[in-house]
Amino acid sequence: MKIDVLEILKECGALLEGHFLLSSGRHSNKYCQCAKLLQYPDKAEQVISVITEKIRDLDFDVIVGPAMGGIIPAYELARQTGKKAIFTERVDGNMTLRRGFEIEKGQKILIVEDVITTGKSSLETVEVVKEFGGEVVGMACIVDRKSSNIEYKIYSAVELYIESYVSEECILCKKGIEYVKPGSRNIK
Repeated sequence: MKIDVLEILKECGALLEGHFLLSSGRHSNKYCQCAKLLQYPDKAEQVISVITEKIRDLDFDVIVGPAMGGIIPAYELARQTGKKAIFTERVDGNMTLRRGFEIEKGQKILIVEDVITTGKSSLETVEVVKEFGGEVVGMACIVDRKSSNIEYKIYSAVELYIESYVSEECILCKKGIEYVKPGSRNIK
């Protein structure tokens, strides 16, 4: 049975339209609020099973999800693959590994997010993994917004081509439309 990820996201109210300030600092007229999907474990399981199928032959040891958006997808992907899931989080603005989590030297790591736009949180997590001697073998996400050139292979449940703008060039700002900031990163 083919899973229609886009339809599931729409059913959950996860695809929003308006004027949004993204966690990357960019602006967009659309936003994918995966938390709306992740509140339904059965639907999240279906969507993440698409990723599970894509990484079936990928050799990795641990899944690392950047907080906040990567925690639940990392857990569900770990549940489906039988791997361990941990997460990174920001402390004083810097991504770090805490709570007794460990990455052993040489471990193969798959980084998992809800949405990748610029990949900022994932790339910060790459640096944490490298500090511990781990090897990043790829990134996975529910939604790949395809707005970034990331050197790692991205395994996504769906690719969405949604325009985004630097604030100085945002057509929505120029029209005087106020933005909302639905993401978790503290930016202004």
